[in-house]
Amino acid sequence: MTGRESKTRKAVASGAPPAGSRPRAKETDTSHDTTLSNIRHNLRTPLNQIIGYSEMLQEEAEDLGLNAYVPDLQKMHAAGSQLLVLINDNVSTARIESGKLDLDALQRESRTLLDLIIGYGELCQEDADGKGHASFIADLKKIHKAAKTLLGLLNDTEFLRPLTAKIGKRGLTARSDPGAGAATSIRPLNETTAPGAQSLVGFILVVDDNEMNRDMLCRRLERQGHTVLEAENGRKALEILESVKVDLVLLDILMPELDGLQTLELLKANQSHRYTPVIMLSALDELEDSVVRCIEIGAEDYLPKPFNPVLLNARINACLEKKRLRDHEQAYLEQLRAEREKSERLLLNVLPKSIADRLKQGESTIADSFSDATVLFADLGGFTKLSSHVPPSELVRMLNEIFSKFDWLAELHHLEKIKTIGDAYMVVGGLPTPRADHAEAMAEMALDMLKVVTRLDSGDGRRFDVRIGISSGPVVAGIIGSKKFIYDLWGDTVNIAKRMEEFGQLGAIQVSESTFEHLKEKYLLEPRGKIEVKGKGKMTTYFLTRRKPVAAA
Repeated sequence: MTGRESKTRKAVASGAPPAGSRPRAKETDTSHDTTLSNIRHNLRTPLNQIIGYSEMLQEEAEDLGLNAYVPDLQKMHAAGSQLLVLINDNVSTARIESGKLDLDALQRESRTLLDLIIGYGELCQEDADGKGHASFIADLKKIHKAAKTLLGLLNDTEFLRPLTAKIGKRGLTARSDPGAGAATSIRPLNETTAPGAQSLVGFILVVDDNEMNRDMLCRRLERQGHTVLEAENGRKALEILESVKVDLVLLDILMPELDGLQTLELLKANQSHRYTPVIMLSALDELEDSVVRCIEIGAEDYLPKPFNPVLLNARINACLEKKRLRDHEQAYLEQLRAEREKSERLLLNVLPKSIADRLKQGESTIADSFSDATVLFADLGGFTKLSSHVPPSELVRMLNEIFSKFDWLAELHHLEKIKTIGDAYMVVGGLPTPRADHAEAMAEMALDMLKVVTRLDSGDGRRFDVRIGISSGPVVAGIIGSKKFIYDLWGDTVNIAKRMEEFGQLGAIQVSESTFEHLKEKYLLEPRGKIEVKGKGKMTTYFLTRRKPVAAA
């Protein structure tokens, strides 16, 4: 409860205006209007309980086949509804300002209706007591207590003093218009409110500092199939929301410690609860500023107490449906995000990230020249022969195991895998992002590839060997295909690297002279001499054996 509300409630009890209030230039001031609102609030709170419990008892009686209780419960409910209309019509700023409030008539007619509620309630309680219907007795006692509370307020001259004080200020008597109090006629007591539509099922948190209000609302919601939690104040509600996800919050405005507006602000400021729908509740009227503020902060709706059951169900249905639609939307967006990430991963398995980004930005033809890069081809020796007597599934498993390790090495050394062709593997360094140490990175990968392959076996004791060829120089790289993309390389450097592999030796890394020039300072390379290379004639080649010791390098 805010300081202002606390002072206002004290003012209601004493009849004095709230401290610090400032009168308007006109005769009607905000302090008096606020006092009237609080009087209506205090009168409506027990009325809310009378109407609510009588509705629930009537529904329970009909469901259980206890039809003997229904007529009296209907009369109690109708009397409570008429009493609500009577108070709304008479305890209003317009009636008091016009001097038409007949306080004696209001008290007299209110007492008549309350006597009916108390009387019928006692009759029902006697019947329930005699038939052993304990659950009925408990709720009938609550109605009886609420009716006595309301009767006490209507007989409390200090509580009602602000109404008579306003009339006296205008020089009017307590009964200036004898017919004014009869403006609202009493309807026949057998009238009932139309039953509400069945609510959608949801997980609802009810926040109200009045225990009977909470109990009544929670039980009504549970009867409609909802799962309900309750909190006695805003702080407790926020604690519950930290551990439980709910579909809807019904939040009272006037509460001690942390009022509804403060709770709403904290709730909507939390990213986890920002989209949880909230319906604000209050027995106060003339709270236009508060209602507007609630909607500005993020409340879905506002309902005055006591509730019209049809309206309450409709508002809850609307909020639950809206949340359900938003949950579906979020689930759909999450699914789209997951699919987009999956597509992104698949694309990056085929193309370098920088190339994939260019394609997504709309480039249709991608071809780049690189003045210096290093290309490696590797071929598994004896794998073709092995495929003739090994089951296909086992063959693919072994090949996948080897190439997966090669993929990991390429990622480790920041090199770009281009493709696999049967049992051959192709990788490049120095593109699509140029780097000065592309030959050194490729040398490290080649040495690691030898180690990986020699540690594998076919499962029947046979070991694998790999033949590796490397060459460095200018290349052209680009995208081929319009449906099944592939990032590929062209140029003499590519052809020479392939020849280095084809004319190499199992378990060895053969490099061209251009690669030798890149590596000779840091690696040990054994001259192989000149070999005949198809399409190239005689070429000087070397075997890469290992990195030089640090001191030697």
